[in-house]
Amino acid sequence: MHLDYDPDDLDVKVSELLVATSDATDAELPGEVSEVLRLLRERLDMDVVFVSQISHGRRTFKVVESRPEFTIVQAGMSDPVEESWCQRVVEGRLPEVMVDARPFVAAGEAPDPGFEIGTHLSTPVRLADGSVYGTLCCFSGPPTKKAGAAEMDINRLRYTASLLAAKLKPTPLELQKDEQAGFKGTL
Repeated sequence: MHLDYDPDDLDVKVSELLVATSDATDAELPGEVSEVLRLLRERLDMDVVFVSQISHGRRTFKVVESRPEFTIVQAGMSDPVEESWCQRVVEGRLPEVMVDARPFVAAGEAPDPGFEIGTHLSTPVRLADGSVYGTLCCFSGPPTKKAGAAEMDINRLRYTASLLAAKLKPTPLELQKDEQAGFKGTL
């Protein structure tokens, strides 16, 4: 049997984990996300990969995969959305691809996280209705990517974010709260 793809390819493994598992969709991330983030972190050679949720004025780290020695970001941590890089990427104030993010911090375009971020890749996780769940991000301490590699990697993140989004849908309670707060589904 001849396959026209490599079964060990990252995109194949990600789709197998996210598409071939858990048919139910809800407001929570499927359990396979940790394994997907581990694969992304290892294959993209990054220090941290995470999925954040942006809701009610906060950015919350929902699932985090990091190198053992890099424990600065942990699942459950939360901060005001206006202080996050994630919101700036969603709004287009920061690019999805920063081969070297240090100049953005030095210029005041990105908040100083208190630790070095070299390469930073981030993409929105958009639900089927167009609303933003949050972001899928990864970064390294020192810059690790060249522009061409970073572009290929952001495409992998976008693909993974679309698969994650397909597993999610807003709960009626979240929709009601967002409408009351004036968020008509998008941030």
